[in-house]
Amino acid sequence: MRHYLSRLQARGDLAIVEREVDPRFEAAAVARRLQRVSNQAVLFKNVRGSALPVVMNLYSDHERLREMIRCGARNFCERLDEEIEVAATLQTYSEEDSQPERLQDGKLSDLPVLTYHERDGAPYITSGIFLACDPETGVPNLSFHRSMVISDTELRIRLGSSHDLAHYQLAAERQGKALEAAILIGAPPEVFISACVSLPPQANELALAAAIRGGPLRTRRCQTINLSVPAATDIVIEGRILPNVRRPEGPFGEFMGYYVEVGENHVFEVTHVSWRKGAIFHGLICGSDEDLRPLEAATAARIYRAIKGQVPGIIDVSCKPTVMNTVIKLRKQYEGHAQHALLAAMGAHLDYNKLCMVVDEDVDIYNLDEVIWAFVTRGRADTRTMVLNNVPGFYRDPHKDHWGRLAIDATKPWGREAEFERKRIPGEPEIELGKYLPAFASGVR
Repeated sequence: MRHYLSRLQARGDLAIVEREVDPRFEAAAVARRLQRVSNQAVLFKNVRGSALPVVMNLYSDHERLREMIRCGARNFCERLDEEIEVAATLQTYSEEDSQPERLQDGKLSDLPVLTYHERDGAPYITSGIFLACDPETGVPNLSFHRSMVISDTELRIRLGSSHDLAHYQLAAERQGKALEAAILIGAPPEVFISACVSLPPQANELALAAAIRGGPLRTRRCQTINLSVPAATDIVIEGRILPNVRRPEGPFGEFMGYYVEVGENHVFEVTHVSWRKGAIFHGLICGSDEDLRPLEAATAARIYRAIKGQVPGIIDVSCKPTVMNTVIKLRKQYEGHAQHALLAAMGAHLDYNKLCMVVDEDVDIYNLDEVIWAFVTRGRADTRTMVLNNVPGFYRDPHKDHWGRLAIDATKPWGREAEFERKRIPGEPEIELGKYLPAFASGVR
């Protein structure tokens, strides 16, 4: 991660806060305020109560995500799909570090764990990547789960029922065993993006990280559990998820912008905490751009991968401005083509596809203004929308607030495409405003 930070700083994408900040609300408030005006990452060098600095907003920009996987002229979905194919063929994805660096041992209270929202029940680790192995197959998995700090030896974590880690925990629990896991904070970018990706159960997200990296991951053995972790991870929390133990966790401000109230959730027993020299703690505001952009990109790639094999003409998929929304760019080839794409997409991800839209290839699917424009100028609300009633939605939804799906065909009417050709001004894309307006030449605007 430090190499990545150096690159961001070199090109002016890293803001540095020298003054002391309070880990309770203040750091999050500054980072959130910065996100409203800039995509810069921010490094807090002096966090009250800890010797470790905190970085936030690392992954808040889609272009940075494209850069991580070397998209070039291709779209993110297409490029990530290529890396997933490579990962499936790798015979070796990791190698033990022959000269492991000396680590600093400590405890949870040494870390600058942040409190984000006014009703959060405690400080929360939000960027931690859980690494665990399937107790039955040994396949490793990377995933994100919020972790409530109770003491130096206890975290309380929320395992979503559809997540692989929840299945691993249940398998271990059936055997009467605790599930060993490591929480990675400040992992390399390729590990972070791989943890966002939802692969089939027997696929290996560490292999995907190796594919994105372009070579095997250097790993080191944990001190108290039988796992190897990426050696370049700044902070590692070792422990185990206890079987048949549930304790109150929450409330917490989750990604949809609301609080999740107190619930009986899993207990993570901390057995060891260590960090590298010069370690930086990664803080992440749930529901912020840094949280949503990677999740959106990974979800879009999953949907793209699922539907391109079923429906021809799929160009790209976006899930902006939230993972609950899917927009498909389609090269339409026949009447009803858009409806086929909509049906395939809604079956591609059973949790998140609450609203699904299809647009033509002339629409920027990363610009919601353009998507809505396409619908209001090209689509009939009464005949070119589909409402799927009583279809289960988001998995954590006891009141069924997210049941039902809405599908919208915002493409040009079939057979009348020429009537919907977008007007253009010749030469406009090539205009350099600085030649006409000095303020733009000086960078003032």
